[in-house]
Amino acid sequence: MIIQQLHDQRVVLVNQDSFYHELTEEELATVHEYNFDHPGENSSTNRDRKYHEHYDLLNSFDTEKLLDSMENLRHGQAVDIPNYDFKSYKNSVFPARRKLSQPQNFLQVNPSDVIILEGILIFHDPRVRELMNMKIFVDTDADVRLARRIRRDTVEKGRDIGVVLDQYSKFVKSAFDDFILPTKKYADIIIPRGGDNHVAIDLIVQHIRTKLGQHDLCKIYPNLYVIQSTFQIRGMHTLIRDSQTTKHDFVFYADRLIRLVAKAPLGFSLIEDLFQVVEHGLGHLPFTEKQVITPTGSVYTGVDFCKRLCGVSVIRSGESMENALRACCKGIKIGKILIHREGEDNGQQLIYEKLPQDISERHVLLLDPILGTGNTAVKAISLLIRKGVPESNIIFLNLISAPQGVHVVCKSFPRVKIVTSEIDIGLNEGFRVIPGMGEFGDRYFGTDDDDLQVVPPSE
Repeated sequence: MIIQQLHDQRVVLVNQDSFYHELTEEELATVHEYNFDHPGENSSTNRDRKYHEHYDLLNSFDTEKLLDSMENLRHGQAVDIPNYDFKSYKNSVFPARRKLSQPQNFLQVNPSDVIILEGILIFHDPRVRELMNMKIFVDTDADVRLARRIRRDTVEKGRDIGVVLDQYSKFVKSAFDDFILPTKKYADIIIPRGGDNHVAIDLIVQHIRTKLGQHDLCKIYPNLYVIQSTFQIRGMHTLIRDSQTTKHDFVFYADRLIRLVAKAPLGFSLIEDLFQVVEHGLGHLPFTEKQVITPTGSVYTGVDFCKRLCGVSVIRSGESMENALRACCKGIKIGKILIHREGEDNGQQLIYEKLPQDISERHVLLLDPILGTGNTAVKAISLLIRKGVPESNIIFLNLISAPQGVHVVCKSFPRVKIVTSEIDIGLNEGFRVIPGMGEFGDRYFGTDDDDLQVVPPSE
């Protein structure tokens, strides 16, 4: 159902059953005693032997091959998935380049936006679990599981119903209790009633669609937020990125854009004002329910936003965002940090800091319009944490970000939120963001060489 709702051209399904080990001639002779539901722990304890009385190899699946296939798919490479035959207990994988006239005894799976890995023992190996962005456990009644198993094994695997029931009582039921049910604790989502639970499936599909509509980095880092791009925002970016834009126009449109990014943490709508970054950032602050009495004497139930808030600007470009923050948050306290970049190795040195004394009790909006390498941001965030600010109380606001900086900050501080208006291509050899917008501080404050003006001394 998930594949149908997402459209199969965006989804591929990989089944763990395709990676069963082939049986040897000795194992084939007593195949009805083979436990296909053992996860494989390379153990020979008495407890394990009761599930596999005749063999030392306690591993039903070729997990290494499964891991290799999933890694290749994640890196955009097509893979050949084994076609396991449950009648012969063999599989065949032929190269994708083989002649089309030859029979196809494999399934070629191409990389896609969504990869669904299905299997009853899929959560057992921690290496497989680490590959997953979302882990779903489908929970059904024992009677339903048995009925489905009988139908599958008799129709698809050509087994006699007596053999199916014998294997169920000898292996399947006990294996479920000991190996499958305990992995339920690893699931992010547990779906009762399986495919009949349309509400749960719809919620999962909506979540996947949301992720598919995000920037690729947003799919990786849940703490990264890029404000919704509109023609108005693109137009403002075009103006402030243009090297021919005058200082007056640069400041005007930069201020409008900054306000949108900042207000996003408070939950305000993206209105048309370089204040956009600030507005978007404010929407990520915590709030509580609040009731007020209107002039008509009626009760209105709304929300009350976090009041213990402060801004911290990274001198000097970050100071350009202070006016937007003050416009959104009346009377807000603002601290300052000066970090100097030393030499070509891009080392960072803290030169100056002046922060509110009670900053550890506040939510902090860290202001710096450009996120490049991420080194300055890491230095600033580390300082805030040393001052007692919880990592989850920090929201980093900027106008444009380089992917390199996003990786550095999000990996170093997974609970710090980043709010930005656009993610650029990357960094050049000089560690400048490209296409970027040049030296933001120089352009905003009018200190670049082209705009320097000599002011005569006052009389």
